[in-house]
Amino acid sequence: MSPPQSTVYFRVLYADTDQMQTYYNARVLEWFERGRNELLRELGKAYRLWEESGIMLPVREVWVRFEGRAEYDDRLKLDTSVSMPSKAQIRFDCRIEQADSGQAVCHGHTVHAIVSEMGRPVRPPGWLVELIAG
Repeated sequence: MSPPQSTVYFRVLYADTDQMQTYYNARVLEWFERGRNELLRELGKAYRLWEESGIMLPVREVWVRFEGRAEYDDRLKLDTSVSMPSKAQIRFDCRIEQADSGQAVCHGHTVHAIVSEMGRPVRPPGWLVELIAG
């Protein structure tokens, strides 16, 4: 069974670019967050509801490979999938490409701890395991 995934289309804003007229590297983390949020929403439990249930997902690891340019007003496609590499972590894999040409822009992942509101590691509740398992 393949992991749950989502696709989001968006445009590069002028504020996303740098003096070299391509996307500023730190923007990728915001774009990855967009993908995570939309995927969780599409799975039926937006991240806000996770927090209301007492589950927090602090970022523990980020990895990005920059592969190509994205300039102001380019239309991008962001694919995000989610998995649980362990009972204490959630991993989101993201790939961003030019929507029209399929040219790679970047890909990477974020790994998040599963913790309580107090920041202590917790076992994932049943609803979370079922959500990720599909």
